[in-house]
Amino acid sequence: MKRVLTIAGSDSGGGAGIQADLKTFAALGAYGTSAITAVTAQNTRGVLGVIAMSPEFVALQIDAIATDIGADAVKTGMLANRGIIEVVAAKIVEHGLRPVVVDPVMLAKSGDPLLEPRARDALMELLLPIATVVTPNLPEAEVLCGFPIRDLDEMRRAASAIRSRGPRFVVVKGGHLPGSDSTDLFYDGERFEELSGPRIQTRNTHGTGCTFASAVAARLALGDTAWDAVRAAKRYVTEILVASAGLKIGGGHGPMNHLALLAPR
Repeated sequence: MKRVLTIAGSDSGGGAGIQADLKTFAALGAYGTSAITAVTAQNTRGVLGVIAMSPEFVALQIDAIATDIGADAVKTGMLANRGIIEVVAAKIVEHGLRPVVVDPVMLAKSGDPLLEPRARDALMELLLPIATVVTPNLPEAEVLCGFPIRDLDEMRRAASAIRSRGPRFVVVKGGHLPGSDSTDLFYDGERFEELSGPRIQTRNTHGTGCTFASAVAARLALGDTAWDAVRAAKRYVTEILVASAGLKIGGGHGPMNHLALLAPR
């Protein structure tokens, strides 16, 4: 059974973070392990509090997995601060963990910050150069490339600028752009590929970014090429968004049912 390690924060509401990652791995047939970087007091309405783990304890969790269970792919999510980013990058290199999917989490769906502003440089300097795939949404991509993104042409410019920082593949997610369709952009350094689909009208969008990146990691672990993994992840997220449209959990941005495709109601 293929093994996927998620290095991310815990979402007490269960819709994003470690919880979403492990559900996604299970749904796609991979064995999930975790190194928790932070604990959040969080629900569908917002983040009430965050306690970051010490960098030393994050490192110890990664060591525990790498020296026993191992990993066929790694996904990073919320990393909270510079110290954690430094040890995560160092441990990935030390243990030769590949491939690496980096979801550069900066804000929760509610808009609450999940990465200290001064840690953004560390993410770009230390983590992007060792990433196999990086999956920013538009606000995150604007931070990484340094200019606003308002259309597909600027998404292409952003993908090129982000790839120049080291990752092998870039996926700029276009869900924040207006329109009836949602278009993501895949770039491998030579070609741009568009992944478009109808925008799903639902409030249950909490954790979509975590879920997408985790699905990419799981598919890479299972042997997909990067392009096939990204297409499979897009399809999975779209299908569970549709299947979860009627869920009524919480009063804000609700979660998805990651296992909706596995069993009848």
